[in-house]
Amino acid sequence: MAAPDAQDEKESSALLKVLRPSSGSNLSVSARVLLRVVAGVLVLALILALVGVFLVRRSFPTTDGEISLPGLDAPVTVDRDESGVPTIEAETAHDLFLAQGFVHAQDRFWEMDFRRHVTSGRLSELFGKSQLGTDTFIRTLGMREVAEQEVKKLDKTSLGYYEAYADGVNAYLKDKSPTELSLEYAVLGLESGSTEVEKWTPVDSVAWLKAMAWDLRSNLEDEIDRSILSSELTEEQMSDLYPDYPYDTRPTILGGKAGQKAPKNRSGDDVDDEAQAGGTVTGTDSSAEATAPTDDLLDLRDTVTSLPPMLGRNSDDIGSNSWVISGEHTNTGRPLLSNDPHLAPAMPSVWYQVGLRCKKVTDECPFDVTGFSFSGLPGVVIGHNQSIAWGLTNLGADVTDLVVEKIRHGKVIHDDGDEPLQVRKETIEVAGEDPREITIRSTRNGPLVSKLDGTYRKVLDSTIGADSADPKSGPSDEHYGLSLDWTALRPGTTASAVFAINKATNWQEFRHAASRFDVPSQNLVYADVAGNIGYQAPGMIPRRGKADGTVPRRGWKSEEDWQGWVDFEDLPHLYNPERGWIVTANNPAAAPGESVQLGEDFDYGDRARRITKRIKDAVDEGRELRPADMSEIQNDDLNPFAAKLVPEAVKIHSHGDEDILEAKKLLKQWNGRDAASSAGAAYFNVLSKTLLEQTISSKLPEGVSPGGGSRWYLVLSELLDDPNSQWWSGEGVEGRDEALRKAMKSAWAETEDLLGPEPVTWRWGILHRLTIRNASLGESGITPVEKLFNRGPYEVSGGSGVVHATGWDASVGYETNWVPSMRQTVDLSNFDASNWINLTGASGHAFHPHYDDQTNDWAANVNRPWPYSKRAVAAAAEDTLTLEP
Repeated sequence: MAAPDAQDEKESSALLKVLRPSSGSNLSVSARVLLRVVAGVLVLALILALVGVFLVRRSFPTTDGEISLPGLDAPVTVDRDESGVPTIEAETAHDLFLAQGFVHAQDRFWEMDFRRHVTSGRLSELFGKSQLGTDTFIRTLGMREVAEQEVKKLDKTSLGYYEAYADGVNAYLKDKSPTELSLEYAVLGLESGSTEVEKWTPVDSVAWLKAMAWDLRSNLEDEIDRSILSSELTEEQMSDLYPDYPYDTRPTILGGKAGQKAPKNRSGDDVDDEAQAGGTVTGTDSSAEATAPTDDLLDLRDTVTSLPPMLGRNSDDIGSNSWVISGEHTNTGRPLLSNDPHLAPAMPSVWYQVGLRCKKVTDECPFDVTGFSFSGLPGVVIGHNQSIAWGLTNLGADVTDLVVEKIRHGKVIHDDGDEPLQVRKETIEVAGEDPREITIRSTRNGPLVSKLDGTYRKVLDSTIGADSADPKSGPSDEHYGLSLDWTALRPGTTASAVFAINKATNWQEFRHAASRFDVPSQNLVYADVAGNIGYQAPGMIPRRGKADGTVPRRGWKSEEDWQGWVDFEDLPHLYNPERGWIVTANNPAAAPGESVQLGEDFDYGDRARRITKRIKDAVDEGRELRPADMSEIQNDDLNPFAAKLVPEAVKIHSHGDEDILEAKKLLKQWNGRDAASSAGAAYFNVLSKTLLEQTISSKLPEGVSPGGGSRWYLVLSELLDDPNSQWWSGEGVEGRDEALRKAMKSAWAETEDLLGPEPVTWRWGILHRLTIRNASLGESGITPVEKLFNRGPYEVSGGSGVVHATGWDASVGYETNWVPSMRQTVDLSNFDASNWINLTGASGHAFHPHYDDQTNDWAANVNRPWPYSKRAVAAAAEDTLTLEP
């Protein structure tokens, strides 16, 4: 073990002098003994601290000077700015990606290795039997196997890039012990012993794309919930909970301007989203007691939601904002492009900022790109090159279907011919225990992810029909299973699309690259230095048969199977629209009949409407937009439900109740914004949650609860226009006003319990804190370990359904669960005038200066300069590392 550095020894010596009594001391013998004991304990603590410092620091990478990197054809330079963000410059594409692999491993190898174990279903090797359930589910999906198939199908050039990247990772790993790579290995070793670090492979990289596809998997949970609810609720009640998208008042991506009109309530009055608020919420008929939901479906839902946070926690708030504005509306005459993807927070951030530059851009070395990458994956996922910029948001296309399979005597029943159930066995290594063998079963539609017992017959009858008249139906040896049909379980081409986008220089090349971006399905916004803007929806989108994907389809009915794929040319796209802007915020790409049908479950358009309004207002006023305006829009925290709920709440008769009077007073003073410092926002969000609980949750089967956000704001808004809806009634309450009064009273009491009796001290940010947890060890349950790797809490503004999308789960509490994982604004007139920010920092090493150094700026909505030109990168460089062949 290496000795502590000079500063550590100096501090140790100084402390020992303080603890050591002087020769002339008059202390009693017992006091001296006590002092020696105390001194010994403190010295031991100091030694442990110094060992800890050593373990922490020994994995910090070298970022200045020269290092030999075998495999290079020529020297490579790595300039890092004050945020530790690297720009890599190389003479060949091979060297560029080899160096990127080396640099990713320097900063983030534990994250990369953990991701590798996640996507291959091998967490039990690291953490023991507690992860057997997760490993079994991931093995059942078969992400790793699909990645292996994709790598085999890669073109020679792309495969060369992945192999060079892997060589760079492995060059960094060579001759290093696990604790020299990251502190997490040291902590893990205390529990499960030493860990052997394997070499990196191209499959390890490509498998991570499958994990991101799972994070953005669209409506799987909605299918489960609909199936459960359909067995308990009437068709009218289901319509209340799953309203149609309001196309007349909220924008589509292609239409753009839809939604510029304020929505009207049933009295015909305009509702201005700048107004101070209004709405109400509470109960349904309590006598309509729900029967027990299907345990199998709830088990599947629990399995899906309990997967590692790194795989993503799906929610109505998972999405993104992006928009692009043409030069006719900017101060420079060139486009501006902004993007902020909304994902579950993780430490370190899912994104890694990097610049990749060929010293001379040629056909053989075509890259001069910068932006946000994934550690473990070569290339840049979101950003810009010398000619174009692009951003991503989740398209929301329905690319996952649950399929009810009818199985008899080991065969899967199909109307076009029964087939044997596909069965394979795999072995899971378990730390500290014997290996476990698991059996995985699949059908032509996909892996079986759940068994279904006899009680599912009721759900089947109410949702898709059990088809009991089918002569093949009903024998005692027949049972049901649930398989998952998901586009990501088919080999695709996204692994090569990343490089094609990185080197594209115009709209035609960009669209060609987008045609290969098949999974996950994304909205791509585009701008170029020539002044063009565009939008493209890519992806492997199923053409549906006689099942719409909102509930599980019948596997034995071939007419309900997917009937192929939507042609790329038929997917929504837009180029230089006359209005001069394009906004995507997970809202529908087009109204029904205007384009191909992509699905039924989209964001309900609150963010899209607000962003569109702010851009349109500026254009109508003749204001030229600047990068600072883009940041203001990204930080917009106007709550979309406030304009509906507050006017109704302040009209409620208090009947002399002091709490109701105080609540009305606070709401009247509130500006409708979810600012961290706002008392009104704190009470309003507690009230919104209370309304959901008393009006909706209490009427639903156990295990299905509204999580809040845009959809549920619309549900409650429509109920507020129906004062006599049965949803309002229950537990001695009749009608909207009584329900609202009860909720206001309950919410006031809860806010006092949470924040104290004086509203002047209330702050939304205290309730809505963000703790950024380490994706692997951050929820270990061991407080000292969590303190090592987690950061926060931070008070943040924004909320669910808000443009500043710091989402929270109303079925659980107010903590921030989904965030803008990064922000960027690209200025196509001068790339050096662009700005960006990451949720955490460049480094994955706890206590490294760049572990969380961007988070305070992120929380304050302060973006950092984004140097791109050679001159700007050189001027910003604080460390320069030369990698020598």
